[in-house]
Amino acid sequence: MKFIHISDLHIGKRVHEKSLLDEQVHILKQICDITEKHRPDAVLIAGDVYDKVVPSGESVILFDEFLTRLSTLTGHIFIISGNHDSAERISFGARLMDSKGVHLSPVYDGTVKPLTLTDAYGTVNIYMLPYIRPANVRHFLPDEEKSEVTSYDDAIRKAIAGMDIDHECRNILITHQFVTDAVRSESEDVNVGGLDNVDASAFECFDYVALGHLHRPQDCGDGRIRYCGSPLKYSFSEVKDIKTATIVTIREKGVMEREFEPLVPLHDWHDLRGTYAELSAREFYAGKPWTEDFVRITLTDEQDIPDAIGKLRSIYHNLLELRYDNKRTRAGMAAIEGGARTEEKTPLELFEELYARQNGDGMTMQQQDYLSEMIAKIREEEI
Repeated sequence: MKFIHISDLHIGKRVHEKSLLDEQVHILKQICDITEKHRPDAVLIAGDVYDKVVPSGESVILFDEFLTRLSTLTGHIFIISGNHDSAERISFGARLMDSKGVHLSPVYDGTVKPLTLTDAYGTVNIYMLPYIRPANVRHFLPDEEKSEVTSYDDAIRKAIAGMDIDHECRNILITHQFVTDAVRSESEDVNVGGLDNVDASAFECFDYVALGHLHRPQDCGDGRIRYCGSPLKYSFSEVKDIKTATIVTIREKGVMEREFEPLVPLHDWHDLRGTYAELSAREFYAGKPWTEDFVRITLTDEQDIPDAIGKLRSIYHNLLELRYDNKRTRAGMAAIEGGARTEEKTPLELFEELYARQNGDGMTMQQQDYLSEMIAKIREEEI
């Protein structure tokens, strides 16, 4: 059975106020072309379909067009919600679309039922687990079990324990979480302090885990657990990344093959560094792709250049960010790093410290749950 694994489309994303919709139109067409070439049994979309909880109208139209074409090229499409999505909006019309082979993860309700496909080797069970927080799982547990779930790792393990997995069959999980020691990029929604970590051992009962959330393609362990990565670069920390679609073929239990189809962007990303004189010299930029590609420039001049960004944009038409690296900026960074201990703590940890100082006692689990939900809602509104 063959699958194409993609994730983190982030349709509607803007970077430094620049819309990437044209880039996304281009890359979604490529994904359809790859699907037409391989004719997989299913396409797995592992969360963050949209960049915002309430997507724009043009974002919804683009995803609708993509889904419509994709459904003509494969028998099944499995879609889960990520942390940037609204689980309720992603699941809208799920029962109606299910009959057309488009399977949408429901809002987590304490149970995850598999969808079953068959091939010459037997049954493949596909479990769709949307992005969840500990509070989402605790909500559906009996009171005596709530205290067992205090971390994201606990939450995932408890959710998987309730799946009633048949270990004789081939089992695939589609989920959207952060696996411990995986490499993040700047464009991801980072939970500072590592509280969202899930150990890879939580997924050991699955034959393949199609992960979303991190934008850099990477394996977690032996290759059965994989982040396919975002189809486009969304930050300058991804300049050197090679974006791909992951094609997975599962034969009999324990036998898996993978290949990777490159995804070529409409415009690439470049990180340029030097003095204003060096970067504005014609011999440096003439005939180079970065005059039209997305660019970040770091000027090393000790003195600020008047209207540098305007002047440089006449050369580098998609200049997204301009910054300086000199004695002044390095001194400022040193001052910021002096307060890094507080910055490394999560908002929840900071609130807990304040609460303990003011009340002489720690927060109850109910208070922690309430505060976690409030923090999550605020962060969702920001993204």
